[in-house]
Amino acid sequence: MDASSLPLDRILQGDCIEVMQSLPEKSVDLIFADPPYNLQLEGELWRPNQTRVDGVDDEWDHFTDFAEYDRFTRQWLTACRRVLKDTGTIWVIGTYHNIYRVGTILMDLDFWILNDIVWIKTNPMPNFRGVRFTNAHETLLWAQKIKGARYTFNYQAMKLLNDGKQMRSDWQLPRCVGKERIRVNGLKAHSTQKPEALLYRVILSSTRPGDVVLDPFFGSGTTGAVAKQTHRHWIGIERNPAYVAIAEARIAAVQPPPLHDSLASWENRRTRPRVSFLKLVEKGWLKPGQTLYFDSSARLTATITPEGVLQCNGLTGSIHQVGRELLHAPCNGWLHWYYLDEAAGEKRPIDELRERYLREISAAGT
Repeated sequence: MDASSLPLDRILQGDCIEVMQSLPEKSVDLIFADPPYNLQLEGELWRPNQTRVDGVDDEWDHFTDFAEYDRFTRQWLTACRRVLKDTGTIWVIGTYHNIYRVGTILMDLDFWILNDIVWIKTNPMPNFRGVRFTNAHETLLWAQKIKGARYTFNYQAMKLLNDGKQMRSDWQLPRCVGKERIRVNGLKAHSTQKPEALLYRVILSSTRPGDVVLDPFFGSGTTGAVAKQTHRHWIGIERNPAYVAIAEARIAAVQPPPLHDSLASWENRRTRPRVSFLKLVEKGWLKPGQTLYFDSSARLTATITPEGVLQCNGLTGSIHQVGRELLHAPCNGWLHWYYLDEAAGEKRPIDELRERYLREISAAGT
């Protein structure tokens, strides 16, 4: 399918089922879906200090009964199956209220589940009534359209995100709070805004630069923002005009890095030898006490320790660990940290020193 026939990098306002039926068949590479939870809330929820909890009580999350919710789920998943390429995959996120019903219907429609991922919230909302365990996670189902078909999984990129270790199916990430949470007149713009760090893992794990990512429940536009940052095309479907306006403004403000500096460039390094940052210190190309600069700016700096780790703003860790804390998102430290090249009088990415080291060991036959 020629991607030029798609409404790329646009938000399509309307009902997701109707809009997907208007898209070309087998035209998108990945779908991320954050459907209504069907929370079945009964009454309002109050904190012990008598302040009201701003929970999910939006009109879009109201269904008459389970049968109505199941019909809706089957319809939108059927529409997803139609537009997804045979080599494509789908991610669906949910809570215990809906994810098991969604999973059953996924399997009934012949999707093949590849993984269930547990998003463990490091800052969960407390259980104010104290009558059950705190709900501290959500579940993501990752499924392919056709069992056994070729699909994209960037295994090496996920290892790099996880400090060189194979990434597991339990992801510990904070809820969307603080500066990342979009607010309008002091109130949350969207009640279920997802953190960008979560979408980084989803998109980077299962797409390549230039692929098309569809989100049928676009909301505040997190999927589009991360897709743009990582050089993927995106299509959002959202029926609420207020959400459309918020997402459009948010995505317009995104300035993606050059492709060679983006996380996307990790994906084809599978056969290359691993290089420890400490090797560059041992070679004398970087020195203990030297300053490194984050994203080539002087605003954020770190100091190299004799052990080959960084110290920055009270943080101590590897180039990847410190970068991840600064970004509040996955970070490949090789591409984000810069050193001052005194001879050239400019800041250069430390990844160039890694490339130099690899050339040397290759020339030496080691």
